[in-house]
Parts: sequence; C-alpha cells; structure tokens
Amino acid sequence: MSGPVAARGDDAVESPRRAALTLDRILATAIALADETGYDALSMRPLAERLDVVPMALYKHVRNRDELVDRMVDAVLASISPDVEPGTHWKAAARRRVLAARGVMLRHPWMWRAIETRTSPSPVVLDQQEAMIRTLREGGLSVALVHHAMHALGSRLWGFTQEVYASAPPPTDPQALAAAAAMLAQRWPYVLESAASVMHDSDSIVGPGCDDETEFEFALDLILDGIERLHETGWSPSR
Repeated sequence: MSGPVAARGDDAVESPRRAALTLDRILATAIALADETGYDALSMRPLAERLDVVPMALYKHVRNRDELVDRMVDAVLASISPDVEPGTHWKAAARRRVLAARGVMLRHPWMWRAIETRTSPSPVVLDQQEAMIRTLREGGLSVALVHHAMHALGSRLWGFTQEVYASAPPPTDPQALAAAAAMLAQRWPYVLESAASVMHDSDSIVGPGCDDETEFEFALDLILDGIERLHETGWSPSR
C-alpha cells in the first residue's frame, strides 16, 4: 500500500517521515558535530551518519568538505550580533563587536582552525569587515589609521588570537617538572619568571596558548587605546 500508513492485519502502522535534507539542516548538523568532535574529525561520512543519509546525498548540496566548511564558517560568522546602540563611541562599539565575535568562538572552538584554512574572504567575511571599518570611519578615524588598525586587530576581529609558539603543557612527573624548571631558571630566567607570574585557566582559551578572557581583553584594550591616542594626535603614516 502506498502512503504513510501500511496495513498489518487489523492494525495500522504509521511510517515515520524522515526530515527533508536541506542545506540549512546539513549546516546545523555539521556545526553541532564539529562542536562535539573538533575540526579535524569533521568529514562527510560521520556527518551523513548523523543525518541518517548516505554520503552521496550530501553532495547534492555541497561539492566537497571544503565547500561544507566554507558554508559552516559563513553560518557561524553571520551569527555574530553585537549589541551596539546608535551613537555609541567608536572604541566601545569596536570592543563590543570583537567581544561578541569572541563569544561565538567560545561556543564553536573549532572555528579558529577553520578560519585559518580559508584562502579568500567570502561575502559574509567582508560584511563583518565592512561593519568594523564603518564603525571606525564613522567614529572619525582617517582612512590610513583605519587601514593600520585593521591590521593590528588581525584575528581579534574574529574573536581569537593564536600564538606563534604555543606553550606546551608542563610535565606531570614531579622530577621531570623540577628538572625543566631548573633548566629554565639557568638559561631563560625571565621566561620562567613571566610564565610563573600568573596562573592560566586552560578551560577559557580558544586553541592552545595563554589566551584566556583576561589576556584577550587586555591586548584588545591596548590596541584600541593606542588607536585612540593616534587618532587624537592626528597621526598619519608620514609622521
């Protein structure tokens, strides 16, 4: 018998209807899967299994994993929505925009890896850049200063920073830890002093390295304060 209801003797059993496979459903599921398993583990086969479809069904909507990641990045970046009231000072507005992006990154910790693998900006990426540049330009900053400011902000615009040499976790064996500390104290005493001066919360970072909330905001404020000072003194590249 055709249709959702098939007869079995005197009983009528309703067959469950599978949700339509749409691009939005694929992206939502892929983002959730990446949140759970990480960027490197994301592939078409486990995504198809999560969606209860064959892998080939995905290729009707995305050509390959790269296009899937592109669309995932766009979907997440499009969700950045800073709460900025009209008339807010440019520095406060820029700060809120960056911290709103950081909140999104903390919810999707695989994103920094995905962003770093993209080779060209999408329209969504350009929308986010346009919004920040508009904030700075309409705040009165010159074209030249805004250009340099965007370089200084770098990946902070997307809510994360990545150290060139991330710190390795310390050894857990007490003797190995003592030996490592002794070597640092002898050859790199100021590195040891700096590293030991503050304890870092490893659960509050995006990616490896010392990038907790306090340090992220500290560096962001240094950059924005410096931009403001240059703006107030009429800085130009020739000065």
